[in-house]
Amino acid sequence: MSLEIDVVTLFPEMFDAVTKYGVTGRAEKNKVYQLNTWNPRDYAEDSRKSVDDSPYGGGQGMVLLAAPLEKAIVNARARLKSIGIDDAHVIYLSPQGKLLDHEKVLELSGYGSLILVCGRYEGVDERFITRYVDEEISIGNYVISGGELDAMVLIDSIVRHLPGSLGDNNSAKEDTFSDLLLEFPQYTRPEIYNGEPVPSVLLSGNHAKIKRWRLQQSLGKTWLNRPDLLAQKCEEGLSKEEELLLEEFKQQQDYKS
Repeated sequence: MSLEIDVVTLFPEMFDAVTKYGVTGRAEKNKVYQLNTWNPRDYAEDSRKSVDDSPYGGGQGMVLLAAPLEKAIVNARARLKSIGIDDAHVIYLSPQGKLLDHEKVLELSGYGSLILVCGRYEGVDERFITRYVDEEISIGNYVISGGELDAMVLIDSIVRHLPGSLGDNNSAKEDTFSDLLLEFPQYTRPEIYNGEPVPSVLLSGNHAKIKRWRLQQSLGKTWLNRPDLLAQKCEEGLSKEEELLLEEFKQQQDYKS
């Protein structure tokens, strides 16, 4: 059964970027997942289709009304129930949420249905969050105009881990962060570009040496660019081989400098 994703958004057309292009577009076409959008304006209670109002207590900006969001959620759940799904995990994309990471993506890829709520303006009425939202998720320590881009990032990261979404089912397992390490450097044709050759080990045909080189590069790149990740990796414990490879990489860097 494919993953069911329902998105509550004021801009449903933005999600054409997910369903029509790239990996997520092919996966949706192949029914790896199904995406449905729900526009709160369709459930507005006045003739102006209002979905926001000024905040109690004063302040700048507008706040999304609870009622249109609630009706969108109710209709999304009714659709899910009609296809035999009695429950869905509701996520509000928000700067106040917990930071998205690889472990959370893997967790969410195991759900059968997700409802994603995209915030706008200054946020949504807190009463909607406490009543309907299971968790809040943020994609980073910064603010963007709305939750649609957050939702698309979340969908893309989840879909990659669904069977049938990638040509090689092992591809996602080898991605950056899959083992608290950044991915090793990649090379393709030509063999020499602007005078710089591909590392000779990658042309050797020796798979054991290639595997060792790639592991060392992953360790080294993580040490250089994401010491926070390497610290987590070290807490879990490096193997003797990993310790040796990392030390060799550090010595190579000292030699280059």
